[in-house]
Amino acid sequence: MSVNTGLKLDARRNKILDLLSREGKVRVQLLSQDLGISEVTIRNDLAELENLGYLHRVPGGAVQTMRTYCNMNFQQRRQENAAEKKAIGITAAALVNDGETLMINSGTTSLNAAIELKKFHNLKIVTNSISIATELGGIPTIRVILLGGDINAQFLFTYGDDALAQLRNYKADKLILSVDGVRPDTGLTTYHAEEREINRLMMERSSCTIVVADYSKIGFESFSVLGAMSDARYLVTNQNADAAMLTAIRDSGVEVKTC
Repeated sequence: MSVNTGLKLDARRNKILDLLSREGKVRVQLLSQDLGISEVTIRNDLAELENLGYLHRVPGGAVQTMRTYCNMNFQQRRQENAAEKKAIGITAAALVNDGETLMINSGTTSLNAAIELKKFHNLKIVTNSISIATELGGIPTIRVILLGGDINAQFLFTYGDDALAQLRNYKADKLILSVDGVRPDTGLTTYHAEEREINRLMMERSSCTIVVADYSKIGFESFSVLGAMSDARYLVTNQNADAAMLTAIRDSGVEVKTC
């Protein structure tokens, strides 16, 4: 393979960051082909960019850091790893049965799961997600309860004392929980401190917790702790998630479903 030595270091890394900002992820093999340099050089670039806080390396490539991700609005987040989130939504919905009561927190991955519930019958859904309530509110076979309270307009969820007080009135068979970080040691974490108590109470009020998280969240630790890894019954993620992490998560007693 011929190596393009004419592309300067800063220009090359800027190209990597530009692609990362548009796609949300990059692959070593594709970068090597596109930029005409060795995979070893690409890995070195990714390592340095990770040290600078621009990205988080995953097997075979890199994804945006949570700091970058959290600067996006909800619609921008929906475009990140969209195909992976859709697959997770389909797999998570297969764990639901007609007639059940569900709690679903806010998040683009949980929204994908909610969309797959439209074909179900006699569901009751309690959520703090404005997007999920809007998506399912018109389905005649589904009853949706949107928790009232303060509104986070950027990410379209409700939170606060009023929402917590209302949530305490309900019990659920299952919770579909979208999180920002999943690790076997530090457990389940979220970026949104203001939503943390809502998520914790949903876990407490549900008989079974189904965690939904795309591959970029596996091995990542975010700001606010929701609970231990063992608090989840299921983890639904992608096949390309970190294999060692998934093994450790299984060892904690969680059933891992990949798609």
